[in-house]
Amino acid sequence: MLLDIEESQLVLVDYQVRLLPAMLEGDLVLANAVRLARWAALLDVPAFYTEQNPSGLGATVPQLLEALEESEARVLSKMQFSAVEEGLGEWLRPPAKPAQGNARSLPKHLQKPPADQRGSIVIAGCEAHVCLLQTALDLLEDDFEVWVVTDACSSRSERNRDAAFDRLAGAGAELVTTEMVGFEWVRSAEHPDFKAMQALIK
Repeated sequence: MLLDIEESQLVLVDYQVRLLPAMLEGDLVLANAVRLARWAALLDVPAFYTEQNPSGLGATVPQLLEALEESEARVLSKMQFSAVEEGLGEWLRPPAKPAQGNARSLPKHLQKPPADQRGSIVIAGCEAHVCLLQTALDLLEDDFEVWVVTDACSSRSERNRDAAFDRLAGAGAELVTTEMVGFEWVRSAEHPDFKAMQALIK
């Protein structure tokens, strides 16, 4: 199964100024998160980001914030470790609008879901074994497809990071890399934005 751009939304979790410096391979992880945000802007993928206790851990790091602003990403400030507990699920799957029409409208079980509903969540963040893990597990519980971008995730230790990946894979998340996401979103060298996407890798 390949990632479908028409079904995708991007969620970036807690890349904050007082947290990121403690992360394993923090510079590489940040660079990949910036790529994901820039691709979302380029390819019109809806984007969201979270900040855990921003008064304590600070704002999102400036390099990433600049890329997120390009994609008009929406920010969720939270105190719960899982962003779903703070309402992220409702942002990703807004309530269906009431059906229009008269009493002869189709019954609910025959109505099609809204065309703009996107159920594939591409997610990355810090720390992998805490906020990223809990958010991703809750999204799976809410019947989203979850694609965890492993090279854009980190924890303070390799053991914690890798334990999170093992647990997420066992729960049904797809483990991918940043480049997998980019190339699956465009699918072809003939895609009009392929060269611009590729340029952000180099």
